[in-house]
Amino acid sequence: MDAIERANSGHPGAPMGMADMAEVLWNDFIRHNPANPAWVNRDRFVLSNGHASMLLYSVLHLTGYDLSIDDIKNFRQLGSKTPGHPEYGVTPGVEATTGPLGQGLAMAVGMALAEKILAAEFNRENFPVVDHYTYVFLGEGCLMEGVSSEASSFAGTQGLGKLICLFDQNGISIDGPVDGWFTENVAARYKAYGWQVIDNVDGHDPLAVKRAIAKARKDTARPSLICCKTVIGYGAPTKAGTAKTHGSPLGAEEIAGARKALGWDHEPFAVPDAVKKSWNARRKGKAAEKAWNALFAGYAEAYPDLAKEFGRRVSGALPSSWITSLAHVGVAAHKAGESVATRVALRNVLNGIMPDTLPGLLGGSADLTPSVNTQWSGAKIVTADDPNGQYIAYGVREFAMGAIMNGIALHGGFIPYGGTFLVFSDYARGAIRLAALMKQRVIWVLTHDSIGVGEDGPTHQPVEQIPSLRLIPGLRVWRPCDAVETALAWKCAVETDNAPSCLILSRQNLPAMQRNLEQGRSMERGGYVLYEPNGAPQGIIIATGSEVAIAMEAAQAMEKRGRKIRVVSMLCAEVFDMQDKTWKESVLPSSVRARVAVEAAASDWWAKYVGLDGAVIGMKTFGESAPGNQLFKHFGFTVEHVMKVMESLL
Repeated sequence: MDAIERANSGHPGAPMGMADMAEVLWNDFIRHNPANPAWVNRDRFVLSNGHASMLLYSVLHLTGYDLSIDDIKNFRQLGSKTPGHPEYGVTPGVEATTGPLGQGLAMAVGMALAEKILAAEFNRENFPVVDHYTYVFLGEGCLMEGVSSEASSFAGTQGLGKLICLFDQNGISIDGPVDGWFTENVAARYKAYGWQVIDNVDGHDPLAVKRAIAKARKDTARPSLICCKTVIGYGAPTKAGTAKTHGSPLGAEEIAGARKALGWDHEPFAVPDAVKKSWNARRKGKAAEKAWNALFAGYAEAYPDLAKEFGRRVSGALPSSWITSLAHVGVAAHKAGESVATRVALRNVLNGIMPDTLPGLLGGSADLTPSVNTQWSGAKIVTADDPNGQYIAYGVREFAMGAIMNGIALHGGFIPYGGTFLVFSDYARGAIRLAALMKQRVIWVLTHDSIGVGEDGPTHQPVEQIPSLRLIPGLRVWRPCDAVETALAWKCAVETDNAPSCLILSRQNLPAMQRNLEQGRSMERGGYVLYEPNGAPQGIIIATGSEVAIAMEAAQAMEKRGRKIRVVSMLCAEVFDMQDKTWKESVLPSSVRARVAVEAAASDWWAKYVGLDGAVIGMKTFGESAPGNQLFKHFGFTVEHVMKVMESLL
């Protein structure tokens, strides 16, 4: 209450309503070490209803994390360690960035899944080196969001028995009592998902909460939902139980009344020494980690190779056998001169390097495996009964897949990647955005990348998705033009451990481009000169993906007419923009103002490269239903049209 009042901003209702639940969970169950928030075998806690952040910050402060009372006083202020919603990497002890409701629950599913798969792979008799729970707080808002349904259905199918969710069932959301828009039987819904449901728990009775959590922990075959009946703003004399406590400070008079009602007569931000001592978990956490270290030492002696690999995996480091030579990657990607769809090229890469080159690569798709080619030969599908696999069948759940992959990445031990059609990335955009915000190594394989999809029509033909993805800060969007660029894009995505990546891949076959060694090395810089005319260039064509071949033919045809046209393959604009001025000037010299960008996507984004004097051949409308080659001609993606547009600029 004090921090929110001081900030004159925040959400007091949920923290006050869930305080009793938090006290029981953190003091009686959660195994963690505040002195080492990154301890591998700690229990994970995710606050899915992230607007209740002050509850989590209070608990982290009290249990001994590096979060001072001054940090608490600085709630919601510029540069503070206590932002308005929990942010991963900002506050020690925060396991995931939450606030977009439902995604925290879905990320927790990913964490619990990662724990189960990692345990199946590494644990040995008498050595449970991976053995922890994932706990979640969530509210009605989380359960209204569709992603919670996707993720919870998946969690039940996977039998994630170490996932325990405490549902803050206070019956209130921003607009008031939820019985006007949320009347479903939540308990029945979750039982249908295959969860253990512990219903009608008094969330303000510590003993009842403790019994419920203990019961949840005993069922290791099913995830658990504990439905805790609570009062939002518990203790506030006139506002408790109402939406007035949700998103506004209580005010001095109401806080004074709440202090009296709760029997708390201390000054703002004052915590008595006895309370501090009873909450501090550093000694207990140190002992827990010490015991685990002793267990792991015995494990390392008995299974030295496994222990070494486990250490590498949880550190996020790539193995020493990881491919660093472009030549080797290229060999895995294609045969010389072969035309191949880039979605197929990626499968060839995976088959060429797996399983030996990159243990810990965890793939999957949203029910499109045969189309997106994300399963390498021999990859075993993870199931509830046999979790020791390398591939996840997510079902038709794009949003949940993205959030679950985020949770897997946050947990550690895996590099997750997942595939769907590019047009359906819209379903998962919230998860892609959070991956970028949290700087997680999550790889999206987005195929069927343009009007080249053809007869399926405009519902399946992405137009605005590529430029839209490029607008997400920190996300790297790779659109390769052939098998070699596909292999390079995959290599770079795997090696980028501080950002998510999207590989935008074609359905249709694309010809192999000819490159020299210098050009091959330049690909990692995002944009490079793929074709240089015999003489100083008069114009530049910038293209990506399937349109690079069109640009090449146009440039070569114009050279026969005496026109000197350079072709730039803009494989990844985000990486190109990171390069120094010298490199960017060498690829796109400011002296050459006649520039044409060619990409079968919404066109306005390209103005940053072609300028006011240039032109863009792109999409101004949605597509049509017809064979792909007819559509490219219909929308102007032809050699003749590219030549005509370039001539108009020279």
